[in-house]
Amino acid sequence: MLKQTPSPQQSPKLSRVLGLFGAVMLTLSCITPASSLFIIIPEVLAGQGSGATLTLVAGLVVSAGIGCCYAELGTLTPSSGGEYAMVHTLLGRFAGWITFGLAVALLVVIPPIIALGTADYLAALVDVPRPLAGAVVMLLATLLAVLDVRSNALITGIFLAVEVVAATVVAVLGFGHAQRGVGALVAPVVPGGTFTVGVLMAGLTVTMFAFNGFGTVVYLAEEIKHPRRNVARGVFWSLGLAAVVIVVPATAAVLGVGSLDDLANGTFPHFVRSWAGDGVAAAVSLGIVVAIMNAVLVMALQNARVLFSSGRDRAWPEPVNRALTRLHPRWGSPWVATLVVGLPGVAMAALLAIEDLLGVTSVIVCVVSILLAVAALRARSGAHASAPAWRMPFWPAVPVLVIAALAYALAEQSTGDLLVAGGIVLACALYYLLYLRPRAESRWVVTTPEE
Repeated sequence: MLKQTPSPQQSPKLSRVLGLFGAVMLTLSCITPASSLFIIIPEVLAGQGSGATLTLVAGLVVSAGIGCCYAELGTLTPSSGGEYAMVHTLLGRFAGWITFGLAVALLVVIPPIIALGTADYLAALVDVPRPLAGAVVMLLATLLAVLDVRSNALITGIFLAVEVVAATVVAVLGFGHAQRGVGALVAPVVPGGTFTVGVLMAGLTVTMFAFNGFGTVVYLAEEIKHPRRNVARGVFWSLGLAAVVIVVPATAAVLGVGSLDDLANGTFPHFVRSWAGDGVAAAVSLGIVVAIMNAVLVMALQNARVLFSSGRDRAWPEPVNRALTRLHPRWGSPWVATLVVGLPGVAMAALLAIEDLLGVTSVIVCVVSILLAVAALRARSGAHASAPAWRMPFWPAVPVLVIAALAYALAEQSTGDLLVAGGIVLACALYYLLYLRPRAESRWVVTTPEE
């Protein structure tokens, strides 16, 4: 006799305790705009010269289009599974599983990549080996993520305030020491060449990666009050605030750094040191460390919820599903899932040169975003057309333009990065064909909890 599969109503449920403000603070902390500004944007400055602002604006426009897809699909399917639940609902089980596999690759790799930047900015205060600093940040973030989500909203809100102050200092100093006029922004110059559309597109995936994270509000959908209203608001408030924190200081740097060579070869602490001296540069570096910690903490939160959802949707053998859906008796957090997704990151930060995978993560972000845009094209067909959800303006033009822009961006990526992403897709497909598909009635049964 077959054992009866638990119904969705019997599955563990997260508590709806977050208002819009708390959801935005957590989501903005995951975008961690100051961390993106200080760690990712220097790469944009090096490749785009004074055209960095135009490239950032282009990345913001594409990200806003992707945000429309997140907002519509996230209110249509408010699940902590995030992208995979949305794609599963609109495009089917196989597409949902592939999306899950790609998302998990991002969940595992991105936090330790960011954590490894800690030592670079601690150097102004203390000399710490990069692997040790990265591993400690990963461990602290993982342990804090076991706390209840409201406590983490408070912690990340405090951290976020510190990093915004650091970004504000950069903006004020940069504009106050402007070396060139705004004409440099609209008629940009690239070190050693000319700024072209091809140069802009080459930097597009990196700038999109800088804004990435606004989808965190979707992962929190099961803990947000009135998700069909607040998820969309959370997406756009988070993206808009992040844009200000990233674009304004980056533009200040473009205008305030002495030469394009300095812009290409320097870092923000170097810029601040030239503007205001060692003391202010050290304070900004400390703010960057806080930004990194904040980013890794919120990623640990969202990543755990994706694994929790995969267990609830029975993607694994039953003992694994039971473990991943176990909630902490005091804090109500998915503590086993938090440790499962966080502790490997500790080891990766300590032992591996995972920063080499930054290009692969950009490719995966593009592929997942394309899947979401395709799903958005299906969101107004059949029963989905009358379902309660926020609806994007200019549909279907927005998802079509997102697909076109990202397909072009993918064509500009390295063959090696594309092959690694393809290998992840192949591995996921094999698991689906060999394990999930033959057990369609009892495995990978994706559900959306009642509001």
